[in-house]
Amino acid sequence: MAMVRASSGLAYPDRFYAAATYAGFGSSSNAVTSKFSNDVALLLYALYQQATVGPCNVPKPRSWSPVEQSKWTSWNGLGNMASSEAMRLFVKILEEEDPGWYSRISDFIPEPVVDVEMNHNSKADLPTENEITLPEMKTIPTENGNSVDKDVTEEVVGSVGVYDQWVAPSVSGPRPKPRYEHAATVIDDKMYIFGGNHNGRYLNDLQILDLRNWTWSKVEVKANSGDTGRVTPCAGHSLIPWEGNKLISIAGHSKDASEAINVKAFDLQTYSWSNMKTYGKPPVSRGGQSVTLVGNTLVIFGGQDGNRTLLNDLHILDFETMTWDEIDTIGVSPSPRADHAAAVHAERYLLIFGGGTHSTCFNDLHVLDLKTMEWSKPSQQGEIPSPRAGHAGVTIGESWFIVGGGDNKSGVSETVVLNMSTLSWSVVTTVQGRVPLASEGLSLVLSSYNGEDILVSFGGYNGRYNNEVNLLKPSYKSTLQTTGSGVPALDSASGAQNATNGTRDVDLEFEAGQEAKVREISMENNELQTSEVNEVSESTLAALKAEKEELESALSNEKSQSNELKQQLIEAESKNSDLYKELQSLRVQLAAEQSRCFKLEVNVAELRQKLQTMDALQKEVEILQRQKAASEEAYAKQKQSSGGVWGWLAGTPPPTDA
Repeated sequence: MAMVRASSGLAYPDRFYAAATYAGFGSSSNAVTSKFSNDVALLLYALYQQATVGPCNVPKPRSWSPVEQSKWTSWNGLGNMASSEAMRLFVKILEEEDPGWYSRISDFIPEPVVDVEMNHNSKADLPTENEITLPEMKTIPTENGNSVDKDVTEEVVGSVGVYDQWVAPSVSGPRPKPRYEHAATVIDDKMYIFGGNHNGRYLNDLQILDLRNWTWSKVEVKANSGDTGRVTPCAGHSLIPWEGNKLISIAGHSKDASEAINVKAFDLQTYSWSNMKTYGKPPVSRGGQSVTLVGNTLVIFGGQDGNRTLLNDLHILDFETMTWDEIDTIGVSPSPRADHAAAVHAERYLLIFGGGTHSTCFNDLHVLDLKTMEWSKPSQQGEIPSPRAGHAGVTIGESWFIVGGGDNKSGVSETVVLNMSTLSWSVVTTVQGRVPLASEGLSLVLSSYNGEDILVSFGGYNGRYNNEVNLLKPSYKSTLQTTGSGVPALDSASGAQNATNGTRDVDLEFEAGQEAKVREISMENNELQTSEVNEVSESTLAALKAEKEELESALSNEKSQSNELKQQLIEAESKNSDLYKELQSLRVQLAAEQSRCFKLEVNVAELRQKLQTMDALQKEVEILQRQKAASEEAYAKQKQSSGGVWGWLAGTPPPTDA
């Protein structure tokens, strides 16, 4: 079963051919091409030809038929577009024009071959208080033929009795929509599933699987003040637990993507989403990246932006200051990629495995020393996994478990584990058939049962969207290797020379070396004292004692200098924190002053407008005053010439000229 990588994951050729048949290409009688506009129909035709025949090499038709001319022009316009890209675009356009097409073409896609039918409708027994009960299990068929009885809980009811085998529990409650490229995490024995891709549409629902009673439920999100309570549907994002009561959703593809990465928080107490304010320059928006929690920081690597450009940049978000930093690394970084897996070892080394481009998948392993920020590409040992992308991973101690993924030909059926100290791979188990575990875009989380770790997978896409839950109890135990100074490190025999440089701090290294030398001299001194005194001269013994005292003095001085440096570092960090707080305060003051200046500018503009109005009024008053003066003057003259009104009323004749 071949498959082709696309921007949002894997699209199988059988999905493309089903879409093409549904759209009216081929011999299907269910043609629906007439549903689409002429432009869409022509584009679908051109993409179908490009995917099945290749670039247009036929001459332009000489007929006068405008339809044939348009079809040729549309096909020829695709140039040398790859067949895989044409398939991806064909399915994408069909999903945009007819979102429900996939749910109506079950006859076109063969059913996955699964040897054991999984029952997801039966009810799990409800647990008693403070009791976790695993329900009835059914096994996933394995390659070596080892299978588990339907009821694996005969001896201890509710327990997973077999190691290193995937089993499917019976779950109750309304199951989430099938999906892939969702995000998942665990808080307080509850697995949270957020978003994902279903039938080409992004989702924004938040689902909970209670790992005590294996019951699904949907979170009813509440609105904050001034907010609708809805969060943008997305896929290819990451979900991180934080502070025990928050889910942090970061990055991901969405229909209306922003230019920069968004960070959102879901409060498990208020059941509401909120945008998290960050500082610094945030990374460009992307999906398919890896997000790894290291202490109080998030390390983000790679992914694919909204223009389908693959990335290999490295960014860090400090949760204490909520500030972004783009990190300049040394050494040869991994090539641009998306849908890879990442893990952190010993709080020191970031491991990147696999991933892919639009047409190629990788199985390389890269290590970043988070103290020196230097990349290395160590040699891998054991059964090195095949190339894959869209896989999922979790760590237990020094063991890194990898599940699922695809390699452009088929889904990956092996569950593998990497010992992060020796960089040696092993195969845990292999599933058979086209099952959800051999999918891309599935999620994998770590939970526990009766003090033992269990892996929980959900969803994925392998030609069908899945919403299955599967469990595995690994037999690999945590045996974290340490150096003589007690600091975990990658084994030098693994070939990760660059990654293992500097595994101890300079002061610890010097201290350990000096103490070892002092112990060595002390042992020699004791041996000399217990041996025959005649064989050792007094001068030799005195020299050894003097050397011992000198080394002890040097060690004391080095410890003193180390303590001083540590104290200076603490003071510098405190000063830096104070400066940052002062900077934040100044930013607030600056914002307030900017707001005040803006208000003053508005007031000045209003006063200027009033002043201009007053000038106009003053001019009108002056004109009226002049008009009044002229009227009064004319009236006075008339009064003098006529004897006045009262003279006229009295019949006094007006004076005559002499």
